[in-house]
Amino acid sequence: MPCLVAAPDKFRGTASAADVAAAAGRAAVAAGWTADEVPLADGGEGTLEVVGGVSRRTVVTGPLGRAVTAEWRLLPAGDPGGRPTAVVEMARAAGRALVPHPSGGDPVRATTAGVGELVLAAADAGAGRIVVAAGGSATTDGGWGAVEAIGSPDRLAGIELLVAADVRTPFRSAARQFGPQKGASPAQVAQLEDRLARLVATYEARFDVGVDAIEGAGAAGGLAGGLAALGARVVPGFDLVADLVGLDRRLDGADLVVTGEGRLDRSSFDGKVVGGVLRRVAGRVPVLCVVGDIAPTAITPTAITQAAGVRFVSLAETAGIDLALSDTVGLVESVVAAHLATG
Repeated sequence: MPCLVAAPDKFRGTASAADVAAAAGRAAVAAGWTADEVPLADGGEGTLEVVGGVSRRTVVTGPLGRAVTAEWRLLPAGDPGGRPTAVVEMARAAGRALVPHPSGGDPVRATTAGVGELVLAAADAGAGRIVVAAGGSATTDGGWGAVEAIGSPDRLAGIELLVAADVRTPFRSAARQFGPQKGASPAQVAQLEDRLARLVATYEARFDVGVDAIEGAGAAGGLAGGLAALGARVVPGFDLVADLVGLDRRLDGADLVVTGEGRLDRSSFDGKVVGGVLRRVAGRVPVLCVVGDIAPTAITPTAITQAAGVRFVSLAETAGIDLALSDTVGLVESVVAAHLATG
């Protein structure tokens, strides 16, 4: 029987990556295909839901100082010594969802201390590798809260620390690029920029690490740079997640790949799930890309090159925006079923 590999991202606000993958899988089975469901993430929110593993929960300091219970995952042996891999999603400890309506000084005082506490919990659990998924942050503290919580690179001696980033933002640019999204006023953005500039000097003096030179150090409001100062490597989030779930091996058996996300735009082809899947498929098999809607500027020359042999379907164009938002999963299943029926 032919095999459909369903490898989508989440449709933010309407369906998880697992829900979308399951919808495509149901359509495949109904058409007489086999289905391999591989929900994906780009290293931001939703990463925990796709990597599997044993769920752990730790009470940590939330972004505004109140205690929160944050979930993280422990995966089977992931380092040469046979120790497990821990996956920490920074948004669970310091995410925007924990500060839904920032006011006053919230964008300035929001801290990543809880992320550092989760890293320590993972280390105490015996992890040989710790992955920090950087995305959805409420913070622009340059990772200082996490650095203070961890204290010293010695605390993580012998542990591989990786930051999964979905952006290439430089450290000092984090305030200007992401601050307004977190509720920062223009005056607060300037204040945060000054803080990041001071932290560049602090990290250089204290740890002999120049975070300014590290691509993606501005991810999660500079958390990536702060952890890099402690010895972490900042890596592309999609590639790290794809490797954790064995995407390449699973694509080898595909006769059709289904991917997608909530909104296709230019960034979709640069570090995000859709572009990452297309890059790894590399034209070997047909791809059906189902998305909530498509931005007018999404299909650039680069995107056209990457998208050879790909069919794009917009749920908003197919069924209208209201239904695309209210019945995302049902529409995905219908679109995939129709595609399989017509060949």
